[in-house]
Amino acid sequence: MTETNANLAALVGSRICHDLISPVGAITNGLELLDLAGAMQGPELALISDSVRSAGARIRFFRIAYGAASDQALGRPEILSVLDGFGSGAKLEVVWSPPGAQPRHDVRLAFLALQCCETAMPFGGRVTVTAEDGDWTVAGRADKLHADADIWASLEGGTFCEISPARVQFALLPVLAQEAGRRVSLARGEDWVTIRF
Repeated sequence: MTETNANLAALVGSRICHDLISPVGAITNGLELLDLAGAMQGPELALISDSVRSAGARIRFFRIAYGAASDQALGRPEILSVLDGFGSGAKLEVVWSPPGAQPRHDVRLAFLALQCCETAMPFGGRVTVTAEDGDWTVAGRADKLHADADIWASLEGGTFCEISPARVQFALLPVLAQEAGRRVSLARGEDWVTIRF
C-alpha cells in the first residue's frame, strides 16, 4: 500500500464515518424520546438501544483509526469515551494509561494496534495501552489467544498476502507507522501479544 493509497483510504474512512454518525445519533435520540414517552418498553427497546450505542461507538473508533489524522490532539476524556463504547460490545477490557491529551496520529496508531489485538482475542481479553517518551506499547492478554503467525508477521514488514476487510488494520498499521517515522515491533507468547511503535 503506497502513501497515496493510505491517504485516499483515510479520506474515504473519514467520509463514511461522518455520513453514518448523524443518522445513528438520530436513532439514539429517537429511542430516548420513545422511552421517555413510554411508547415502547421491554427487552426489544433495550436490544435496539444497545445495538445503536455499540454502532455509534464503533463508528467513533473507526473515525479515529481509519479517518484522516491531523496534528490536533485528542483529549483523554474523549479517548476513554470512545474506548468504553468500543470494548463493551467486544468483551474486551481496554486500559488506556497515557495521561492527558495525545496527538491524533499517535492515537490512530494505538487504535489500529488495539484492533490487531482484538482480532487475536475472539473470546475477549485485556489490552493495555501505554506511552513513555514517545514510545507506545499496546499489550494484549487473553486465556484463548488466536494469532495467525503469517498475519502478525506482516506488522514487522513481512509480506501480506491477502487483505480482507477483517484484517485491514494489519496492512495499514505498518504503513502509517512508517509515514510517522516509526517502526512496528512485535512480541508474542502463548497467551499474550505486544505491539510497539
